[in-house]
Amino acid sequence: MSLSNTARSYGSIARLLHWAVALLILANIPLALWAEGLPRTSDADAALLARVYSAHKTIGVTVFALALVRIFWALTQPKPAPLHPGRRLETFAAEAVHWSLYAAILVLPLSGWIGHAASQGFAPILWPFGQTLPFVPKSEHLAHLAGAVHGATSKLLILSILLHVAGAVKHALVDRDGTLARMITGRPAGDGRTRPSHRPAFLSLALWGALVAAVLAVAPASRDEGAASVATAEGGNWTVTDGTITFTLRQMGQEVTGAFAGWSARISYDPDSRTGETEVTIPLQGMSLGAVTEQAAGAEFFDRATFPEARFKAAIADEAGTLTARGTLSLRGKDVPVALPFTLIIDGDTATAAGTVTLDRRDFGMGPSYPDESTVGFAVRVDIALTAQRGG
Repeated sequence: MSLSNTARSYGSIARLLHWAVALLILANIPLALWAEGLPRTSDADAALLARVYSAHKTIGVTVFALALVRIFWALTQPKPAPLHPGRRLETFAAEAVHWSLYAAILVLPLSGWIGHAASQGFAPILWPFGQTLPFVPKSEHLAHLAGAVHGATSKLLILSILLHVAGAVKHALVDRDGTLARMITGRPAGDGRTRPSHRPAFLSLALWGALVAAVLAVAPASRDEGAASVATAEGGNWTVTDGTITFTLRQMGQEVTGAFAGWSARISYDPDSRTGETEVTIPLQGMSLGAVTEQAAGAEFFDRATFPEARFKAAIADEAGTLTARGTLSLRGKDVPVALPFTLIIDGDTATAAGTVTLDRRDFGMGPSYPDESTVGFAVRVDIALTAQRGG
């Protein structure tokens, strides 16, 4: 049994790669459809959903790796000649579909991997190197675009598979020729004298390129794209000019970081006495948490439809050499005492501050259907950094 192709047959390596990729794809499509229909209302639901998506992503990355090997092998091997070269339209269509499948097994898993790497983790890829990609930053907008490409091209993959299978069935049941046998058993067929045309490959790749470009052109911006990080706050003697509020928790054993946009802070502070007060207002509409933003915004967690904003009101004082904003965080209808230690550097009329505090989601009634930390951790680390100018 030959490892390499000939002009009349496929070698064992080409056939092994073909069937391995085919079986993985045929397993992965039902996984994706199953995941889309799963409920998302309880701890058990979320755990199952994460496991299914983890399996789907892991299979996708495996397909991508095998696709690279398969395409390299195809480009370095002779292509078995068409059995019916006189049927030009049929031969052209078969080759175009074949190359469309090659494009699909590259674009589809790669777009999914990019979307995973660009978003805050949910359902980790079960490979030690699978969570990130070089040159792919954490970006909600990039993840949104990659998801749009992934969704659109999945339809073209399914169409290409159906056409490919239909062609194989025709060869087996109608033509009764050796086309399918060449890929199943490696049995030679045809005279091997006709060289395959490259035009179907160019057409398929051009159509795939046009599809990806069209999806990127028409994909709407992600919901929070362009939202300001800090809004203007009135009152106080310091004006915040820049800043971030982020929060980090563990989900399915992986750290996930979210952020708030559009928040405002009123700050009164006297550097001489190291005392003051602050009030921070955070519209929850500006909250994002990567791939699970909508889940986090729902009634189980932030419930922003009922409680559209959070508010932190505190007095600032020097506590044993550490500046601390001690007060009340009002969130989701709960008022919880919070002490936020922070560092402060004042250079002329510019102040920079940074602080970290760890909260417990249970204090705010978040995640009652998640009674343990197997899916969503209890601890939520909040990091605040801001720059302010003297004068209000």
